[in-house]
Amino acid sequence: MPVQKIQLEVLQKIRQHIQHGFALPESENHPRSWVSFTAETEVPEPDSLSDLSDLFNFGGSLEEATHAPNTRGEWFISAANPGAVLTKLPGLKLKQDMRLVAYLHRQTDEGIGAIWAVPEVLSTTAQLENALAASGDRTRPPQPEGALPNAIEAIEGDRSPASFIIASLLRRELGEFGRLGKACSWSHHRLIEALPAQVQWQWKVETPKDLSPKVLLFPDGKAAIEFFSCRVVPPVALFQHLDQYSDEQYKATVLDRVVAIAQRT
Repeated sequence: MPVQKIQLEVLQKIRQHIQHGFALPESENHPRSWVSFTAETEVPEPDSLSDLSDLFNFGGSLEEATHAPNTRGEWFISAANPGAVLTKLPGLKLKQDMRLVAYLHRQTDEGIGAIWAVPEVLSTTAQLENALAASGDRTRPPQPEGALPNAIEAIEGDRSPASFIIASLLRRELGEFGRLGKACSWSHHRLIEALPAQVQWQWKVETPKDLSPKVLLFPDGKAAIEFFSCRVVPPVALFQHLDQYSDEQYKATVLDRVVAIAQRT
């Protein structure tokens, strides 16, 4: 069972593709609020139809449009189509009649998101809005009817070595979708294949001999992947990522662990 190495440059390009596909418009990342206008402040007069449409992207409205983008800490439906990312991911695709849908939660200095996989027949705006009624704070995102427990369960592929490590990147980017400010986590990680030379490392495990991304396929159809990243915000650290896949799906058993921390100089 030979180990197959994956070029880091390829993974970086795939990650950039996913991140670009998950990028959100400014009106959803940083919604403006009618509350910010005092009684003495006039609503800006639009100069064009484009400006006029922006007025309807304010967080809230004069008539309490609770499902509009807002910074009040109320979940709202995102106009993003996360499933579009999969149309150009090699080896992976969305299962037939399934769709990825997204919700966002925004406050003044941070935000989070939630992506669900639902049957296409249950992905209408009306169905997605129904879930908003049962949502709560940021720890209780809306869960639409028919949603799978894990969005990655709606993914299928050709079981090639590359498909597994791409699925591992996709899973982490799905978890980072819609995160802003202090809520960001995975976006602070940089994929690596060698130790950053400008840092002295304090190892918590035996120093790995090879940091390149790897895939191991087993005769029974199972797979295991390994890759490394560096978290570039304090506390700066090196992470080892180990995912194990069954022979039936792309949902993995995941281990992300710190293997070294940057020594203070």
